[in-house]
Amino acid sequence: MAIPILRGGQLSVLDDAGMRRIDFAVKRVLAEVGVRMEWRPALEALRDAGCDVDFATSIVKVPEHVLRRALATAPSRFTLAGQQPEFDLEVDLERVYTIGGSSALFTLGLDGVRRPAALKDLVDFTRLLDTLENLHVMHAIVVPQDIPQPGYDRVLWANVVSHTRRNYYSQGNGAQSIRDQVEMASVVLGSAGALRTRPIFTMVLCMVSPLLQPGIRLAELMECVKHGIPIYIEVDAQSGGTTPVTTAGTVVEECANVLAGVTLAQVLAPGHPCVFAIASGVMDMATGNYAGAAPETALVHAATAQMAHFYGLPFQGGTGIESTQPDAQAGYERALQVLTNALAGTNFIHLSIGMMEQMLLASYEQCLIDDEILGAAFRIVRGIEATDEDIAYDVIRELGPANGMYLAHEHTVRNLRRVSWFPKLTNRDKWDAWQAKGGKDMRERAREAAVNVLSAPACPRLEAGKAAELQRMAAAFQKDAIARGELDGA
Repeated sequence: MAIPILRGGQLSVLDDAGMRRIDFAVKRVLAEVGVRMEWRPALEALRDAGCDVDFATSIVKVPEHVLRRALATAPSRFTLAGQQPEFDLEVDLERVYTIGGSSALFTLGLDGVRRPAALKDLVDFTRLLDTLENLHVMHAIVVPQDIPQPGYDRVLWANVVSHTRRNYYSQGNGAQSIRDQVEMASVVLGSAGALRTRPIFTMVLCMVSPLLQPGIRLAELMECVKHGIPIYIEVDAQSGGTTPVTTAGTVVEECANVLAGVTLAQVLAPGHPCVFAIASGVMDMATGNYAGAAPETALVHAATAQMAHFYGLPFQGGTGIESTQPDAQAGYERALQVLTNALAGTNFIHLSIGMMEQMLLASYEQCLIDDEILGAAFRIVRGIEATDEDIAYDVIRELGPANGMYLAHEHTVRNLRRVSWFPKLTNRDKWDAWQAKGGKDMRERAREAAVNVLSAPACPRLEAGKAAELQRMAAAFQKDAIARGELDGA
């Protein structure tokens, strides 16, 4: 079944004048302040494209005409392939999708115990997430702590891709990491060339605020471009910490930083798919912690979505929540976060499922609760129609005053499923009926649902021979990474 089309963008937190003022400041930052880009091949490419490059400091200043040329070739529309065609994603500036949780170091088990994430958790989480209606792009929700860390990304790749039908949002650790993942993709697809036609995985490149692009990320960017892998160029700003405390000031830094990366990608390969991405938050001045679920964070994401679309780029936003338990705080934090992002037109709502404790913790129960929240939020984003069928004047006239027979009317039967959202976990019973069913709260119902999924036999998502080959390759690549001391650099 094709993924339903959901279009956002109903919420605007910046007016046209505000966007123009931010754009003016972004261009000044790029042309006058510059971005530090710590990879000589990238500096050389940008110099040749007309940028002002100081090789001694690695500072790149991007003139407006170079930026305009890059934005003219950066595509606003492209396709990300699922491993099965029904999970293909048609990307534009309006459609809204979700990306799963990312890289938690700890798991909140179904027994309620917080513990280091294990490889089994990665597989179990992926199996659970792959059943969710409102998840569109798969990510590795945990980084297993019971495996060697050099080359861990190859282990993630092999285990996630073997248990999902969706596009995989991957991460790397240098150029060799990208080459290894391309080689594994060729096993899944049958050839290396097929990846350009059907990019079943993408790569996130996390830059640093303020205005810093590490060499290892730029090496990955150049390797992704070489192999045709779509990229998310991400900045993780912290308002009041690494960027100005004001939302507009933070958005200016994000835009300048991301657009420098987009410019490099377009210089290397005009038309290469790039997503403007953030996982920004604000600094909580009481604790010094990153606050991803603060209302100000939601405003940062909404404003950045508008600016990304102003530049003609699809946008990824979303970040973790503060709650450490699947409780009322987790519910309101996630609901406000995903609803704001969807209404603002965030094309990929990231970290939207299962993540807690500011991205340190992944919860099986919260995965299912978040899927429920997303379903309700998406129903609001869908809005209402006002066709003749929806206005239903003829039905009102037919039944007339004081006639309560709408329930049995054919119009209700015909339209019920089209206009209604049907929850899976939400209780709508009154007290006695709820008690008769066990009196369970939402967390308990989510726990039971997770147990049902994970206790069932695993449904293979990839041919057994290919899955085994991915495991062999990942082990070999990780062994090489350990021998190279890969964590030391690109």
